Amino acid sequence: MEKRSKMQGRFVDDLGWYNLSKKTFDLDKEKAKHWLSVGAQPTDSVHNLLVKSGTVTAKKRPTHKKKKVATETPATAEKSVK
Repeated sequence: MEKRSKMQGRFVDDLGWYNLSKKTFDLDKEKAKHWLSVGAQPTDSVHNLLVKSGTVTAKKRPTHKKKKVATETPATAEKSVK
């Protein structure tokens, strides 16, 4: 699916399916390899599915970013010490 298309809009090619409730999926590996060879960039979640299926040999990418922990600035640390 192109990045600019709507969520339920037209897609370029159907590579397979994913069942979220059962965590099962089916993927056409040859089509996926073709699209990757011509420059398609998968999302992090799709990349991880490609790695899991053996289509791509790479490390999985984190899909959720960690929240930054609030740290004290030197100015606030000095005020709390006094």
